[in-house]
Amino acid sequence: GPKNSLGLVKFLFPNEYNVYLHDTPATTLFARSRRDFSHGCMRVEKPVALAEWVLRTQNGWSPERIQEAMHGESPLPVRLVKPVPVLIVYATAVALDSGEVRFFDDLYGQDAQLEALLAQGFPRPRWTPTTSVPGRHPHE
Repeated sequence: GPKNSLGLVKFLFPNEYNVYLHDTPATTLFARSRRDFSHGCMRVEKPVALAEWVLRTQNGWSPERIQEAMHGESPLPVRLVKPVPVLIVYATAVALDSGEVRFFDDLYGQDAQLEALLAQGFPRPRWTPTTSVPGRHPHE
């Protein structure tokens, strides 16, 4: 319902962290620059548009039926016939098309682990010729 902290819809997907995407009645939170108000899940700014996109290839799901389901009296689980890949990217630095780089707080403490991995360098195996090709530089 409208007072449910998960809003009118939630999108479940397989993952080892038990997180999901969900609507929210607190839509004013999207206007804030810091948005870590959930308890591990991700609030969706445009849940109707996402539902329409996810269900676009599923038979029988018109925008009207989606609205009816979202405002129904009881939950209506929907299993997708055609799976939709879900990719969640966590980044604290983003390069914009303009060339500008924006930095964000590391809310989940992932930068330290990434920094440690990068500090190890990128060891590459040494090039060793397996056959001799006349006139070819060995590092081409």
